[in-house]
Amino acid sequence: MSEEKEEASFSILTIYDELEKRRSEPESPGLSSQPEQLGEVYGSPQPPPGSPRQSGPAYVDMSWESPPPWAPQILDSSDLQASWLPEAELGEDAESGFSSPPGSELGQPCPSPPPSEEVWSLLRTIPPVPDEAVVRRRAPRDSWKVGRLHHGKNVYAVAISSSTHHVYTCGHGYIRVWDESALHAWDQAPQAQLNLQDRQNCVLTCKLFPDEQSLITGGVSRTLTLWDLAPTPRVRAQLASTGPKCYSLAISSNAQICLACFKGFVEIWDLQNQILIRKHEVPVYGSRCVDLAGNQFWTGGEDTRLYAWDLRSYQRLQQHDLKHEILSITHDPSEEWLLVGLKMSEIIILHTHRKEKFKASLEKYIYHHNLKFSSCGNYFVSTLDQSIHCLAAPSLQRLFQAEESTDILCCDVSSDNQYLVTGSKNSAVYQLL
Repeated sequence: MSEEKEEASFSILTIYDELEKRRSEPESPGLSSQPEQLGEVYGSPQPPPGSPRQSGPAYVDMSWESPPPWAPQILDSSDLQASWLPEAELGEDAESGFSSPPGSELGQPCPSPPPSEEVWSLLRTIPPVPDEAVVRRRAPRDSWKVGRLHHGKNVYAVAISSSTHHVYTCGHGYIRVWDESALHAWDQAPQAQLNLQDRQNCVLTCKLFPDEQSLITGGVSRTLTLWDLAPTPRVRAQLASTGPKCYSLAISSNAQICLACFKGFVEIWDLQNQILIRKHEVPVYGSRCVDLAGNQFWTGGEDTRLYAWDLRSYQRLQQHDLKHEILSITHDPSEEWLLVGLKMSEIIILHTHRKEKFKASLEKYIYHHNLKFSSCGNYFVSTLDQSIHCLAAPSLQRLFQAEESTDILCCDVSSDNQYLVTGSKNSAVYQLL
């Protein structure tokens, strides 16, 4: 076990708006750079979103599967090699012989021999792909408030299932189910209401399964509830927990493990067999939030310390003193980067394995701070009390900002990157543009 106590300060990142000019900003759109003191760059370079589309087979921007690092370097155009060459270039290379394959000039080994004339002939027969067929995952540039979901009571947890085309708002006594038509309305009734077995119970946290067809909820109840959402929502099972109030939930990417965070301990559940694996003790005031990334899970709370634990040995791996109360923890789709929301509205960015740590600082005292990463990994949403901020990753450019009339207690972004739903007494629905 190795324990890391926070001594050195975090590297500071700046949240900026599109119109702001930064001295280190490169000319190429889609590439960003941070001040030199952020340190060495890790990860593979990705083609910029603004690069020309190819006239040959479609170039698919898959950078969303592995989000770039938070301190990217400026790349020369020679480094940005496309997977396919235009048809005219194919002919030139075929006549002169294939030389200098992509990567060789950078000192990288070429794993396979050059394509034969027969392969080139086949590639020439492939017709050009229309521009509209090129698939790109882009961050939203703006939002449009299109509706409101009248839950009736405070919404403490919300989930958007693109798989079932429904939104689930959770609170005191019941869960309400909204279909897609309700997202574009201001006074539409919910499609269904799921009453809790004990109407005095309150759902404080919920997590969708990766397939988005199941949901687990926890809160002011000594049970965790598993819901099947399709074809119609119903209770699949109830897991008897050992604590009176569940503050936070986390699910592994394969939906086999669930973590439930209580005051002073975390329950580790086998979801497939619906059995409690372990009741793991954590600091009493360090268990408000929990998140799971790979073989580590992270906890934090009022004691201002972020703890990393090994899921196999249950030993403490890291400890970071963040100086302010931790209100939320989440990770990006690659499970490499961790975002931590603090009560001073600061956002802490940590690498889950490497000693890389950054901080985006905003001097503002808040009561509610929620973070939600998009499924594509190139942006995330941060809600601070009544404010909504959508930030690009890794540049931290503010894509858009919105204000609500009441405090936002939770939020979720649909996996198809179409909708943002906030949770308060009346949930606001934003369409991402």
